[in-house]
Amino acid sequence: MSNPFQDQLLKAGVVTKQQVQKAKQDTSKKKKQQRAKKETVVDEAKLKAQKAAEKKAERDRELNKRKEDHARQKAISAEINQLISNNKIERGEDCEIVYNFEHQNKVKRIYVNEDQKKKVIAGQFGIARIEGRYELIPRSIAEKIQQRNEKRVVLISDEVVEVDENDPYADYQIPDDLTW
Repeated sequence: MSNPFQDQLLKAGVVTKQQVQKAKQDTSKKKKQQRAKKETVVDEAKLKAQKAAEKKAERDRELNKRKEDHARQKAISAEINQLISNNKIERGEDCEIVYNFEHQNKVKRIYVNEDQKKKVIAGQFGIARIEGRYELIPRSIAEKIQQRNEKRVVLISDEVVEVDENDPYADYQIPDDLTW
């Protein structure tokens, strides 16, 4: 595999054998360097592809996690809706008393009768939100719903509020059923 052009120059006496050998060595060095560069380029391309695949896998894991969280929230919401629907306390046409309560820093209202109002005030009933409306439910069901999603339920607690000793109006209690 000799170079015919080099052979001709050697026969003509223009170059010496050492110059021909040096030229062969230089060309072989260049070829080796080019192969090494190609390998590093290939390695860099592989690294870039591997990093891109890792990023895509991480993004896919994140999306899957979001989908699972969304599905879990949807299942919990459906379970809460079923609890409310199955255990709500029916309010008929005799429910003409407006009961105002606070839910998520807003005053809401629900129509109840006198007996239901007393039970809500006493803490026997809770109020739960389903599809934008509010329903009365037993306290035990309200506590179950509160464990799953506390934003969907309003529990009227039966805790006694401590009164400050220096309060000049401590002797005058405000009734819970005060209607404005």
